[in-house]
Amino acid sequence: MFIVISYDIPEDNRRTKIHKILKSYGQWMQFSVFECELTDAQYARLRSRLSKLIKPSEDSIRFYFLCGCCQPKIERIGGEQVRDDTIFFA
Repeated sequence: MFIVISYDIPEDNRRTKIHKILKSYGQWMQFSVFECELTDAQYARLRSRLSKLIKPSEDSIRFYFLCGCCQPKIERIGGEQVRDDTIFFA
């Protein structure tokens, strides 16, 4: 499944931890946006790891699921091309 994940974490230390976890599952696209191609098991593990770190009263993480038909419709204007397509699962 292809997922776009965005997050809003006000505390620096927690935000850094979230970023490191997401970087091990997908491609960092913008400051708080990742694109991930995951299996159901990988998604479940990622969601579990993130749930343990956040403070639900302060933090927000959103998951946008894109179907196979929607992926080719992603458009980009400006910004650099993706440079690192290596993904490591932690």
